[in-house]
Amino acid sequence: MKQIVPLAKARALPLHRQPVTLLFLMAIAMPLSFATWSALLNNFVIEVAQFDGSDIGWLHTVREIPGFLAVGVIAVILFVREQTLAMISLGMLGVATALTAYFPSMGGLLFITLISSIGFHYYETVNQSLQLQWLPKDRAPQMLGLLVSAASAATLVAYGVIVVTWRAYDLSYAFVYMVSGALTLGIVAYCVVMMPHFEAPNPQVKKFVLRKRYWLYYALQFMSGARRQIFVVFAAFMMVERFSLDVDQITKLMLVTLVANMVLAPVLGQLVHRFGERNAMVFEYIGLILVFVAYGGIYWFGWGVMLATALYIANNIFFALALALKTYFQKIADPGDIAPTAAVAFTINHIAAVFLPALLGYLWLVAPGTVFALAAGMALVSLLLALIIPRHPEPGHETVFSAFAPAAPAE
Repeated sequence: MKQIVPLAKARALPLHRQPVTLLFLMAIAMPLSFATWSALLNNFVIEVAQFDGSDIGWLHTVREIPGFLAVGVIAVILFVREQTLAMISLGMLGVATALTAYFPSMGGLLFITLISSIGFHYYETVNQSLQLQWLPKDRAPQMLGLLVSAASAATLVAYGVIVVTWRAYDLSYAFVYMVSGALTLGIVAYCVVMMPHFEAPNPQVKKFVLRKRYWLYYALQFMSGARRQIFVVFAAFMMVERFSLDVDQITKLMLVTLVANMVLAPVLGQLVHRFGERNAMVFEYIGLILVFVAYGGIYWFGWGVMLATALYIANNIFFALALALKTYFQKIADPGDIAPTAAVAFTINHIAAVFLPALLGYLWLVAPGTVFALAAGMALVSLLLALIIPRHPEPGHETVFSAFAPAAPAE
């Protein structure tokens, strides 16, 4: 039977068996598969599967269905530890990525993408929960920034290898997908064999949790999911469709983005800690409004590939500030609510993701600039919501309106 170690005693373990090491290994394992899948996807579906804007929209709609059903994590953790579920989910992601190139049709890609997405989204849900349970509140923003950097470093390695070897060795999609999936599976195997089960001090509520006082967090999650989908689905697709960038060119773009994130993510974590979640999110959403309006200008005014490249990099840097939303919730949440609320929040985050890619895929065929204008509008709504966050959020003081709410009755 696997060793169970309370979190308070885990610091006595060797570094290679501590909870923070597990968080870093998982942060590295996930992007080795997912980032490679993303880097090759748009070229693969256009060159091999002959996709158009509508097809890619449907693919991403199917990819987001498991995210919408992430609330099912609550049922799964009744029977499986969160740490074990994270390993199973990463394993599914690795296997599906390894096999992606063997399904070069619409139906095949929808199937393998669904399997991959179940692994990705269930991992992300559980990973967020474990991060907030295992990291102390006073160090969470800085540590989350370092975890973002670790994930960026893993992605940097994956992208760097693709850039250097893709043309030089005339690599195939099948080979690259297979290697990246196998690397993820190797890390999963190490974590399963070497890591004990860590027991957090606060047992998690294992039922559906939807609390009125978390309403602002839910609203910000919904807008984040809707806005992010437009970027994830259409930004890189545009670079291939409109500017005919090749695999290594797209990967170089993502490489530059990752270097920027590696350097800036720890700094952004420090800034969130210093200036607070509200100021960080206000800065993020103002930046995203400007970026999405400029994306629309590429179609309305015929702006070129250099601006599109700069916008892609800027967009990803702003997205790194999403850690502020995590730490906002950590500050207002009951400790036992973290796991079920992470699952509920992931579902809320993916409500729009289930229908937006397919719906906007049809709009993309006739007015791609309008798609980005809608994203700018969503960023504006997010900005207005962020202004409701108090400077020092805590339980009972979740929004700036909390001071005007009637006091809770005494128990």
